[in-house]
Amino acid sequence: MTSLTIAGLAREGGVGVETIRYYQRRGLLKTPERKRRTDGGSIRRYGAEDIRRLRFIRSAQAAGFSLDEIAELLALDASDDRPRARALAKERIRALNTRIAELEAARNSLQRLARACDSGRAGPCPIITAFEKG
Repeated sequence: MTSLTIAGLAREGGVGVETIRYYQRRGLLKTPERKRRTDGGSIRRYGAEDIRRLRFIRSAQAAGFSLDEIAELLALDASDDRPRARALAKERIRALNTRIAELEAARNSLQRLARACDSGRAGPCPIITAFEKG
């Protein structure tokens, strides 16, 4: 069994210690009990399940899910509610498709402006002019 400090968990998950604490405050990660050390102090230890959960959170964020949606997905995992999990995924796919279309339109506009800027015509740069209007 893996036994990590909060710094070790953060390192394994590619986040900062404060991110771990924030996820704990949001209820996404559990805060383990303190274990007594031989020097009289105490320390919290995290295991493989904590690493798995942290990686899940990070992956879900990378897919565009909000922390509230991630909390719901984690709860759905415990209840095995696949229809709701599937519905959340479909909602995220629709949002991603919308964002992709917006980014493609922005790219196409910028490509047109770059071509116009490269035309060698006198006057202000079309790229600068376009952004001044916005």
